[in-house]
Amino acid sequence: MTHAFISIAPITTININNNSLNHSKNFNPLRAKAQNAPTEAQSDIIIPNLLHLHSSSSSDNNEDPRVWVPQTPNLSFRPLCLNVSQGYYVNLLKFKGGGILGKHRHSSPVHALTLEGSWGYDEHPEWHASKGTYVFEPPGETHTLRVDQDCEVMTALFHVTGALLYVDEKDDENVIGFDDVFTKLEKAKAWYRECGLGEDYVQQFVR
Repeated sequence: MTHAFISIAPITTININNNSLNHSKNFNPLRAKAQNAPTEAQSDIIIPNLLHLHSSSSSDNNEDPRVWVPQTPNLSFRPLCLNVSQGYYVNLLKFKGGGILGKHRHSSPVHALTLEGSWGYDEHPEWHASKGTYVFEPPGETHTLRVDQDCEVMTALFHVTGALLYVDEKDDENVIGFDDVFTKLEKAKAWYRECGLGEDYVQQFVR
């Protein structure tokens, strides 16, 4: 999965060990670009402190809760990279109090890393993804994501290429909906417009 996260432009050296970035006053960490990068190269996306999920320290976590886009009362996502030219997206998926992501099929590979809590697929009772677990999902896989009700919070990073096709619970051949980088983008636009951040807030994640 490493190649999917590498920027085509050289990475600017940034120090985030002490929650500080080496940048000028007008530096935007979500639009960083090395000075020696090709003119046409996309800028880097750098989002510090993602792992301070529930820190009580304001210095560790100054996240605006509005960055999380709600999908259901207990499911939300935070976009990290929406790559419309290559057809993939990277986001944090968060469940609060358990829940289900309806049965779906992947047309392309998926990479997942569990950051907190645990989750699994009904169709794979042989494993459960707890904190620190990496999962590779091959193209053609059909499954139902489930977070147990006794799990207070589950957060995982998902790198999804292509479309996620929602299928009928009783008929895998009956496609009833889909999600891809473009539907994620539209959901984020609508939410950021509604919550006051502004529709254009999402553009910093688009490549």
